[in-house]
Amino acid sequence: MRLNKFIAESGVCSRREADKWIESGRVTCNGRVATLGLQVASGDEIRVDGELLGVKKKPIYLALNKPVGIICTTEPDIAGNIIEFIGHRERIFPVGRLDKDSEGLILLTNDGDIVNEILRSENNHEKEYLVTVDRAITDLSLNMMASGVKIMGVTTKRSQVIRTGPNSFRIILTQGLNRQIRRMCSALGYKVQRLKRVRIMNVKLGNLQTGMWRNLTESELEQLLPR
Repeated sequence: MRLNKFIAESGVCSRREADKWIESGRVTCNGRVATLGLQVASGDEIRVDGELLGVKKKPIYLALNKPVGIICTTEPDIAGNIIEFIGHRERIFPVGRLDKDSEGLILLTNDGDIVNEILRSENNHEKEYLVTVDRAITDLSLNMMASGVKIMGVTTKRSQVIRTGPNSFRIILTQGLNRQIRRMCSALGYKVQRLKRVRIMNVKLGNLQTGMWRNLTESELEQLLPR
C-alpha cells in the first residue's frame, strides 16, 4: 500500500494532505524519514510528528456551521484553526476549505477516501452559497456570473444564480476554484461583504447555529459516501 493511502486510512488526514506531510519531512517509516510514493506493509511503523499511527478508526462525519474568523487548517500552531475550535475527541480534518472571511457549512471527517469523492471536480457536486455584495448588483452581472467569468486565466463553469435582494444572490457551483465567488464578484466590479455556504451536495446547513456541529445522518451518508 502507498504511504499516503495508509496515512489517510488511519483517519488523520486526506491523501493530498498526507503527501504534503511526507514532503515536509513530518512522516517516518521504521525510524527513517519517508519519501513520496513509498510502499508500506502491515508491519511497518509509521509515525507523524513522532506519533505512531494505529489501525483505522470508526469513521466520523460531521457538519459544522463555521463562523467567520476560523481557519480551515489542521496546523495546530495557527491561531483560530478549525480543529482547535471544534475540539473533537478524535483526530479529524476538514473536507476542502471555506476561507477565513466566509461562514457556513463545512464537513469534517477522519475518512480520507471521502475527500477525493467530494472534491474531485469532474464529479460536478453542487455547493450552494448565499452572497451579499457592497452595492446593488445588476441583472447583467448575475447573468454573466451564471454563464462564466474569467478568473485566474480560466473561465468558470456555468452556475445557477438567483437574485435574493438588491445586492444579494444565491449561487450554486459545481466547481471549487480558490476563493472562486470572491474572485468572480471582483472581476465584475463588486466586493463580497458576506459569503455563507448553505449546502454541500445533499447536506444542508438548515438551522444549525453558528459555531455548532452535528453528526451527519444515515440518509445523508447514503448519498454522500462513494459506492
